[in-house]
Amino acid sequence: MGEPTEIQRGDVRRADAASGGGSEAAKAVPGRLPDGATRAAQSRTAALRSRVSAQRRSPARPRIWFELALIGISYWVYSIVRNAVPEQEAIAQKHAGWIWDLENHLGIAVERSVNHAVDSVGWLITGMNYYYATLHFVITIGVLVWLYRSHPGRYVAARTVLFVTTGIALVGFYFFPLAPPRLMTDGGFIDTVKVHGTWGSMASGPAAHVSNQYAAMPSMHIGWSMWCGLAIFFLARRTWVRVLGLMYPAATLLVIVSTANHFWMDAVGGELCLMVGFLTARWMYHEWVYRLPKVPARETPADRPITVPEQWSEPAVSSARR
Repeated sequence: MGEPTEIQRGDVRRADAASGGGSEAAKAVPGRLPDGATRAAQSRTAALRSRVSAQRRSPARPRIWFELALIGISYWVYSIVRNAVPEQEAIAQKHAGWIWDLENHLGIAVERSVNHAVDSVGWLITGMNYYYATLHFVITIGVLVWLYRSHPGRYVAARTVLFVTTGIALVGFYFFPLAPPRLMTDGGFIDTVKVHGTWGSMASGPAAHVSNQYAAMPSMHIGWSMWCGLAIFFLARRTWVRVLGLMYPAATLLVIVSTANHFWMDAVGGELCLMVGFLTARWMYHEWVYRLPKVPARETPADRPITVPEQWSEPAVSSARR
């Protein structure tokens, strides 16, 4: 019926493009997944991100066997690393001299006076020796158990604070060996454990050969006791318990100075490590530890409607239409 017009040729080109253009485009991008597979991959990625985000907003309580193993192994590693640090006595004595001179310059070098005053009261210093040896572990473990049972939504974040604090302390033990006051050369301090025959320190008496005597900066007695005290103060219900929580790190500070196991500045170092621990947990979980939900979202009964398979509702829909 004659030559094809220009309009007909344009229609043919458009039809060819519609039928073959898609495959050409697909060939031009090698390795591209089909739309269905792409959506599936994106869905899995989104689900993973959502799960991680939910875990950070409301950390789930770990299984008890996993937590016991984690804490046990972590403390074992901590003990090995702490005691494996080279005992550099000359450098440790030099650092102790620096700390003592700094405190004298600041007018806060009262450790020796406190040490001698408390040592004159036999029953008091003996009690402090045992306090130093035992409560450091007993109360920390007790608070961990309490958080796990009563505040599961805050437990993981609080434990993270403790782990980060302790990890930083290990770095301090390695790079800044420090002789405690009782081991200072010509420091004039009294080693209360030796004098009174108690076992208030792993670094005094028979246990001295298995413990690093110069792991004094920062003080983990202060770091851990303040961690316990803050948890009790912010989360306990009874006022007197909260007051005891604040008194615990204060009492620990008096004990470490009276027994000549630490300088004041060691306590400052412990507090700084704890502060970094709290900031790290704040960054990880997008919220301060004690403001996280008390119970994880997955353990909270949700007021959600009960759903049933779609086919179960079809008869009801059909009968309603009839």
